[in-house]
Amino acid sequence: MMRDATQTRWGVALVALMAMVVAAFLLGRAQQARRTPPPGSEHRMVRQQVLYLTLSRTEAPIIVLGDSIVEAAILPPSACGHALVNAGLSGASTASDLAGWLKPAVGESRPFAIIVSLGINDVPTNSAGNADAFAGRYEALLRELSKLTDRIYFIEIPPVEARARMTPDMAKTAMATIGSYRAALPDLARRTGATLLPWPEVQAPFTIDGVHLNAEGYRAWNEAIQHGTALACG
Repeated sequence: MMRDATQTRWGVALVALMAMVVAAFLLGRAQQARRTPPPGSEHRMVRQQVLYLTLSRTEAPIIVLGDSIVEAAILPPSACGHALVNAGLSGASTASDLAGWLKPAVGESRPFAIIVSLGINDVPTNSAGNADAFAGRYEALLRELSKLTDRIYFIEIPPVEARARMTPDMAKTAMATIGSYRAALPDLARRTGATLLPWPEVQAPFTIDGVHLNAEGYRAWNEAIQHGTALACG
């Protein structure tokens, strides 16, 4: 009897120990999951820190905000005495809370103007996009940015082309969506008070891979940026 009771106590202790080990393992996994940032968040934080350091050296800058097209751009140093600051974030879309990302970097200062170049990451290449949802997200972004400056401009979504991994069918589907998104932009400008900057004419090939701009593409994009700075500078 004594031996059976002892074995029972050892069995219970062993089960309890195993349960503690499993619980500790699961807790460690949960804590690691909380510490592990989602994909892309590290680049987002690094870019925000770089932007904060850049803006700390400027006064009343013109901020160019957007996706990888902006991040890869070479901007003029200034326009009418205001530094041009690159606030591009690769992979950004209208759903990326760019206003919330920008505000901590801006701090208490007030930009002279903000030019937004965005939208290509909202465009699916295998199905039609929802223009109303896109316009709603873009409107929310522009309204938040208008709390930072009175001068808000946004560039028409650039076209794509069949090139590299962008097949003709993908390009056709994407351009149909871009067309529907572009059609919503003039009304968006009226509702928000922001100024729409049209995409200039461009000669193919204007991209490296169907989406990201080559020298010809950036020639057109830079023309739109210069149009925006000219309007801002008066």
